[in-house]
Formats: sequence, structure tokens, C-alpha cells
Amino acid sequence: MDVNESFLVQFILNSLPPQFGSFQIHYNTIKDKWNVNELTSMLVQEETRLKQQGYHSVNLVSHGAKKKWKKPRKGMKSGPSKGKEPHHDTEVHKKKQNKDRCHFCKKLGHYQKDCHKRKAWFEKKGIPYNPDARSK
Repeated sequence: MDVNESFLVQFILNSLPPQFGSFQIHYNTIKDKWNVNELTSMLVQEETRLKQQGYHSVNLVSHGAKKKWKKPRKGMKSGPSKGKEPHHDTEVHKKKQNKDRCHFCKKLGHYQKDCHKRKAWFEKKGIPYNPDARSK
């Protein structure tokens, strides 16, 4: 079976590792096309250049959701397993705000057990209202 040389050159270029991405782009932008021998010599030059440069890769790192505190198990310390310390300016301020906020109507100044809207909602549903009862 006879293989076309331009097909072979393109096949070799497509099988190169990601470090040779700029080399592949360069080949595709030039008008002259290389044969297998020219490609081999150019690849050797590119490989030595990459070794001298010391190939470095950068991976994308993103921050996920904030870590939640878990109850400590016996023999373990409490606290988040990984992550950063909270920023005292923003996160501590938010904790203070949410501390006095009703979880039912989301208004400041009272707690859910003292909420008038929650009491009215229970009466509307026909459920006896007990502010000290906890749902499980």
C-alpha cells in the first residue's frame, strides 16, 4: 500500500504532544509544505528548543463553593478540612447580619420562632402553631 507523503506529514503533525501546538500552527501558516525528512529535522530542532526552554504548563485553578464546617468525629479536630481563612471584612459581617435575620420572611430584627407571618401561615394551613417545636 502506497501512502502519500503529505498525508504522512499531516499524520505525524496530528500525533504530536500538546507542547508542539505552536509548531503545528506554524506549519499550517506557511505556504511551503515539508517532506518527511524536512519535518523530522524541524521536529528535532523544536524538541531541543523546548528542552532548553524548559516546558512549563499552567493549569486553570478556580475556587469552588465555600467549605462548610462539619461536626467533629471522635478524635478529630473541628474545622474545615481545606480552604482559606474567612476574610474578616466580608464574611464575618455577613454572619452577623444573618444572625438576626428571620429564616421564614427574611427580615431583620426577629427570629423565625417569633415571626408573625409564619404564625399566620400555620393558621392558614390549619396546623397548630408551636414556636418551640423543631422539625426533624
